[in-house]
Amino acid sequence: MMMPAAPETDAVRLREAMTESLGTSGALGDPAWRAAVSAVPRHRFVPGFYLPAQEPDEHGLTVWEPVTADLDYGRWLAAAYSDSTLITQFDDQEPDWAAPRVRHGGAPTSSSTLPSLVLRMWADAEVAEGHTVLEIGTGSGYSTALACERLGSADITSLEVDPRRLETAATALHSCGYTPTLAVADGRYGYWPEAHFDRVVATCSFRAVPPALIAQTRPGGKVLLTLSGWLYGYARVLLTVAEDGTAEGPLLPGTVSFMSARAHTAPAFGNPAHWVAGLPEKARPARYGPERITAATAEAFHLRYLAQCAVPDAQLTTAGDTVVLVDVVSGSAASLVPSGSGWEVREAGPVGLWERVEAVVDAFDASGRPGPEMFGLRVRGGEQLLRHPQMPGLAVPSGGPVPPLSRLWPIAYGASAGPASGAGTAGR
Repeated sequence: MMMPAAPETDAVRLREAMTESLGTSGALGDPAWRAAVSAVPRHRFVPGFYLPAQEPDEHGLTVWEPVTADLDYGRWLAAAYSDSTLITQFDDQEPDWAAPRVRHGGAPTSSSTLPSLVLRMWADAEVAEGHTVLEIGTGSGYSTALACERLGSADITSLEVDPRRLETAATALHSCGYTPTLAVADGRYGYWPEAHFDRVVATCSFRAVPPALIAQTRPGGKVLLTLSGWLYGYARVLLTVAEDGTAEGPLLPGTVSFMSARAHTAPAFGNPAHWVAGLPEKARPARYGPERITAATAEAFHLRYLAQCAVPDAQLTTAGDTVVLVDVVSGSAASLVPSGSGWEVREAGPVGLWERVEAVVDAFDASGRPGPEMFGLRVRGGEQLLRHPQMPGLAVPSGGPVPPLSRLWPIAYGASAGPASGAGTAGR
C-alpha cells in the first residue's frame, strides 16, 4: 500500500489518542512532558521497524515482519503511536527499508523504546528546566526529541555508538526543528567536550557504572542508568554525585530492561554439551532450583541481578531438561538436572558458580526477601557496592578477576552496612 501524500493529518489524531492514553495510565503526570508528547511526531523517527508475527517458524524462531508506510500504511502509523517498543535493527545490521525482508530470529540491537518507559526514565532522573542533559543511546531519536521539546535543544547532548543509527536520528531531529549536540561516541566514556552535566540518562545498560559518567556530572547532579550482565539480570539505579566524586543512590523498583552497551554484550560460549561433558560424575543436591532466578516474577527478576553480581562472568542456557551455567573467563561450569522433587548440581572450575548463587539466595531469604528499592548503590573510586541493612555488601562487577567466595561480602551484616543515602525512598 502506498503512503498517502499527507500522513501528518492522520498522525495528529493518533498522537492525541496516545497522549490521552498515556495520561490515563499515569505516565504523563507532568504537564510539561504531556505537552512534549503532544508535539513530537513519533512517526518521523520510525520510518521502518519490525513487529513479531503471531506464530514462530518451523524452528521455533520468532518471525519478524518489516513494517513501513509503503508496505502497510495503516499498520505502520498505528504502531508508531502505540505504547510499544519498535525494533529497528538486528545484529548490528542496518535494514534496507526500501526493500526490507522478513527476519527469522536474531538479536535486537536498536529500537524506539515504548513512550511510557521513555517518559518514566526522564521523570525518574528528575529532569527539569535549566538542566544540561547527557543522553546515552540516541537510537531512533524520539527520546531525544522529547527532551529537546521540554528543555530546549541547546541543553541536550545525545550519544550513539552506531553512525548509521545516528545519521537516521539526526535527519529526523533536524526535520522537526531540533538541534541538540549529537555525537558518534561510546557511552561508557561520556562526552568530555560538553561536561559537566546536571543529568546523565542512559537508554542502554552497563555491567557496572562507567567512571567517566560520574566524573562528567556536576556535584549534586544525578545519573540514571540500568545495570545488567551476562545472566540478563537488570537493576536501575539513580545516583547523586557528591563534591568528592562519590556517587550514591537507590535501586528503583520495577522490571525494566535495556539492550546492553555493545562493548558489554555477552561473548559466545560454544556448545553447552561440551561444557557439561567436562563436569564430574558426582552430583550434590542443590539447595535451590534455577527457577529462583528464572521464574517470570518480579522477585526472580530482581534476584537474578543480585546473583549475577556473585557470578558476573556466568551465562545461563538450557540443553533439554538440563540448565547449564558457563563462565568463559575462568573456564568454570555448572549443570542443574531435575531429580525427584528437587535438582542436582555438578560443578567444575575455579569458581563454584551455583554455590555462589546459593549463597546470594541464602542471604536474600534470611533478610526477608527485600525488593530492589531497599538496596542502595555506592560508587567510590574503583569500588561499587550494593548495600542493604540486613544483607552483606555485594560487589558490582567492574572487570578483573572474580574474587574468592570468602570476599564476595566486603561489608559485614548489621546496621553498619546500611543502604546508601536515599535507598528505599523511591522510584516511580
